[in-house]
Amino acid sequence: MANLLYQTIEQISREKHIEPEVIIAAIEDAMVVAARKFYKTEEDLRAKFNPDSGQVDVFAVRPVVEEVTDPKKEFTLAEAKRIDPSAEVGGEVVIPKPTDVLGRIAAQTAKQVIMQKVREAERDTIYNEYNGRVGELVNCVVKRTEGPDVIVDLGRAEARMPKREQSRLETYNIGDRLRVVIRAVDRSAKGPQVIVSRADPILVQRLFEMEVPEIYDGTVQIRAAAREAGERTKIAVQSRDKDVDPVGACVGMKGMRVQSIIRELRGEKIDIIPYSEDTVTFAQKALSPAKVTRVQIIDPETRHLEIIVEDTQLSLAIGKKGQNVRLASKLIGWNVDIKSEEEKRQEIEAQMAAMTAPGTPLSELKGVGPKTIERIETHGVTTIEKLADMTPEQLTEIPGIGDKMVEKIQLSVAAYFQSLENPQPETESLEVLAEQEAAGDAGEQTEAAEQAVEAADVAAEQIEAPTEAEEITAAAAEGDTRNAESGNLPGAVETPEEGGKK
Repeated sequence: MANLLYQTIEQISREKHIEPEVIIAAIEDAMVVAARKFYKTEEDLRAKFNPDSGQVDVFAVRPVVEEVTDPKKEFTLAEAKRIDPSAEVGGEVVIPKPTDVLGRIAAQTAKQVIMQKVREAERDTIYNEYNGRVGELVNCVVKRTEGPDVIVDLGRAEARMPKREQSRLETYNIGDRLRVVIRAVDRSAKGPQVIVSRADPILVQRLFEMEVPEIYDGTVQIRAAAREAGERTKIAVQSRDKDVDPVGACVGMKGMRVQSIIRELRGEKIDIIPYSEDTVTFAQKALSPAKVTRVQIIDPETRHLEIIVEDTQLSLAIGKKGQNVRLASKLIGWNVDIKSEEEKRQEIEAQMAAMTAPGTPLSELKGVGPKTIERIETHGVTTIEKLADMTPEQLTEIPGIGDKMVEKIQLSVAAYFQSLENPQPETESLEVLAEQEAAGDAGEQTEAAEQAVEAADVAAEQIEAPTEAEEITAAAAEGDTRNAESGNLPGAVETPEEGGKK
């Protein structure tokens, strides 16, 4: 019996690639769980596997203390000596628990615990083995399918190939032998933890390493790769030896090396491109087999390129459903806009026409009154386009325009350009423009009223402050009035008759 149990442990160890000590520990833990469930005790239970007898002994262990706080788990010295005369305070008393009375239910519980422990140990072993092999090329056999996923046998473990990691044009049958690359190891997965791929660009790189000795020994390097599995792959290669042609080394004599890889990938097309540090040169090569006229860097920060090709080469450069330009963009790591010579010519003509076209007069601007427009035109700005380019600081430098008028001008300019994009504005937009125009006219009327009041004040001051001549005339007039009242007018001459009478 002992030999049979130990042989079973060794057999499971070989099949699952688990150490025998791990399985023995699982059996001991299972017996503790089964005994605790049967005896329904809170005591500290321990199990020990005896390799000689093949038995798993279960013990209840209680510490010896001077003062008992938990009678179910502790012994006093007197109680301990009744069981073990050699017991001392601070030691432990071991009480054997019979295991032959556990029964079928306890045995079933122990079996479940053992299987769970062995499964966890197996998963830890697989994770530790394959976690360091991510990116490695391995051989496998298709074992079964689970929905869209394909389960393959790696020899020591099973692996899963999800739908996204499968080549589009390949079908997999049970028993097929495949070359796959280890994509990742998922420790939290319920099924197989190892994830393999037939669609990853690394698979092509590993196949070239196997077929091309120059790549394996480092003379030729694969600097970049872009792939759409089942259809086309682009790889960029560079040689560290000036006497070695990187493209020729990968192609091989009469194309034997690359043809071997194409057969492995079920007829997938492969473009081998010489790598270049110059972005423009590399972009021209990446669009192979199309011929590029010129390449222009639009924005280095956002990595944006514009590539111009001849009209007859446009469809070839774009490829089927944009495949060629998409792979080229992935390969060089830049965003690519591809245009034909005719499209570029039309674009330049449109830009030139926009630059030479006359601007829109300020009179078309809604929400700004004629007085303000006149002030702006006096400052040298005659079109809405030029007005839109001015900053608020520049507008406030114009005499007669304040901060509130600047806000109205900016709103009116924005409404004008929005109306160009949307030729049929909504009623609400029209009402807003009408309110802006009324507000602009009201502002100008307010300014005119203020200027009129100021002129009236000046005139009033001039009336209240008469000139010196006016003061003299007024004084003379006042004197004549007084003489007239007294009967003596200035300049009057007495007659002799009047004198005689007197």
